[in-house]
Amino acid sequence: MQKLTLYQIDAFTDKVFGGNPAAVCVLDQWLEEEKMQQIAAENNLAETAFVVKTGSDYSIRWFTPTVEVDLCGHATLAAAFVLFSYHHLTVNAITFHSHRSGLLTVEQQGEELTLNFPTDVLEQVEVPETLTQAFGVAPEAAFKGKTDYLLLFASEEDIVALHPDLRVLAGVAARGVIVSAPGKEVDFVSRFFAPQVGVDEDPVTGSAHTTLIPYWSQRLGKQKLTARQLSKRQGELTCEFLGDRVAITGNAVAYLKGEIYV
Repeated sequence: MQKLTLYQIDAFTDKVFGGNPAAVCVLDQWLEEEKMQQIAAENNLAETAFVVKTGSDYSIRWFTPTVEVDLCGHATLAAAFVLFSYHHLTVNAITFHSHRSGLLTVEQQGEELTLNFPTDVLEQVEVPETLTQAFGVAPEAAFKGKTDYLLLFASEEDIVALHPDLRVLAGVAARGVIVSAPGKEVDFVSRFFAPQVGVDEDPVTGSAHTTLIPYWSQRLGKQKLTARQLSKRQGELTCEFLGDRVAITGNAVAYLKGEIYV
């Protein structure tokens, strides 16, 4: 039996019970993929991040309770928080390598952490009938990125009022569906639904902002943006469009440090 340290971190928030919780395991070497999936299922959080040191950098993988995913922002933020807080790094930036998403960096500036991720590429599409059926209302426009749909609505109130049929949504051929609108107190608001990968509604989705930032940057004519994800836990993000990259800044706090036996 192997004993591993497990951290649970609330990301994109400055207080516990807010933002998006992620589990983080820093490993000496990779576990079998089946074992990592079992740990993620047992944690039953939106994401569990597994990290292995490779030279001066780190490799990272992310698992929902049901599948491995290509990219996860909040769990990367959580992993960086763990390394900065508990592994006594002498640098203020961490380079992660993902076999699915390439080079990712996280920079620490005081209590804030800034993700540097690749920008998603969007294509405007006709609104799939399945999505209109799932949400019970047609959006103003729809876009398709690498893994997700982005649906645009008129107001923040529209986003709050959405109650999708998750069984219908689970049949959509995508990782998940982002819904977004102009914000009243921030530049834009959003929610993210992904029953396809075992996450009915994600509290705060960093990777979805690789899609949202280029869209809203172009629409609003500004590079720096503020964002809020309108889940029950909510989360606050500061965003910047950098062309083929985006910067996503937020806080993180520790909720739990323990041991698991596998």
